[in-house]
This record gives sequence, structure tokens and C-alpha cells, in this order.
Amino acid sequence: MLKLYSYFRSSAAYRVRIALALKGLAYDTIPLHLLKDGGQQHTAAYRAANPQGLVPALQTADGGPVLAQSLAIIEYLDETQGGPALLPADALGRARVRALAQMVACEIHPLNNLRVLKYLTHELGVNTAQKDAWYAHWVALGLQAVEDSLVRSPDTGRFCHGDSPGLADCCLVPQVFNAQRFHCALDAYPTITRIVAACEQLPAFQQAAPGVQPDAE
Repeated sequence: MLKLYSYFRSSAAYRVRIALALKGLAYDTIPLHLLKDGGQQHTAAYRAANPQGLVPALQTADGGPVLAQSLAIIEYLDETQGGPALLPADALGRARVRALAQMVACEIHPLNNLRVLKYLTHELGVNTAQKDAWYAHWVALGLQAVEDSLVRSPDTGRFCHGDSPGLADCCLVPQVFNAQRFHCALDAYPTITRIVAACEQLPAFQQAAPGVQPDAE
């Protein structure tokens, strides 16, 4: 059985939960609360499995290797498991989808991750309003780039690439969820909001949503 180390609000873990659901794969959730006990992801036991001390991580089988980093995990699942493909068959399509996914996972998310926000407030003395302004700035900059990329490409369909959800959608939906949590305006991104609405109609995205996870508060 696959085991997913997860936190219900982690957008990176959310991406992997969507991919697992799209693939129809069963797994056990091992919750790690990122705030309790100083952050359960920092325990020696978890760092032995994932030296970076971040979620998610995926244990590939009982006693098997533990994989880290959400995009690497999703591509591993796509390469080794059946079910709908999460990347296109053609090289140009794969490059486009990876670029869209990385615009979220490598450009927006790292600047607004929990540990960055905690550093801003705890170490640099940034107040709540300033922290929220930081968050909104990078979300707006990043989502506008995603929106423009989607609008300009004929490959955009019902979803980020064509009419089947894939890797880019796995990344986009959690980012929009977090943007809504922080009350970021989304009116400037009609293509993104349309795609996210289409995703949220699908059972796989519903099953992966933060509010229905076993560790949801």
C-alpha cells in the first residue's frame, strides 16, 4: 500500500492527492501537522525518511523507498501506474504542461510557503498586513503569468492542456485554494477560474480537497 505523508492544508500534498485520485490509487495517509509540536515534519523519524523535512513524501510500498517533492512524485506515478495520463504524449505538450506546473510550484508557491511566511513574521518582524501584502503580490504576479500563458495557447481546453486534467491542473487548483484562503482577488484570471471550476466538478479533485482529509480541522 502506498503511504502519503501529508498535511491537509499543504498545497504540495494537495497536488499529490489529486494525482493519486486521478490515477485511482489507494493509499494510507500519514498526517504531519506543520504547526503542532513545533512542526511534526521536523521530527527525527520523519527526517530519516525525508531529509528536507517537508511534505509531501510518498512511500512507494510497505518498506519501500520514500519519494520527496510533489512534482517528482506525480511524474513517478504517471510513469509507473495505470489510469489517465497526467502528461501529454508529445514532447512539446509535456514541456508546456511542465512549464505551467512549475510556474505554480517553483515560482509562486516557494515565496508563500509556510516556512517563508513564518520567517517574515518571526525573524524579520513583518506585521500581518505586510505579510498579507507580500503573499498577494507574488500570487498576483504568478497567476497573471499563468493566465496569460493559458489565454495565448491554442492547447488550452476545458483544462490547462486539452480536455483532460493533468499535472498542471494538479498544481493550479491548490494554488487557487490558497489564494482564496488569503482573500486574494481572482477577477483578473477568468481562464484560471473557469478551469478550476471544471476541476472541482470532478470526483478526484473533490476527494483530494483539504476539507475532507482525515486530519482536517
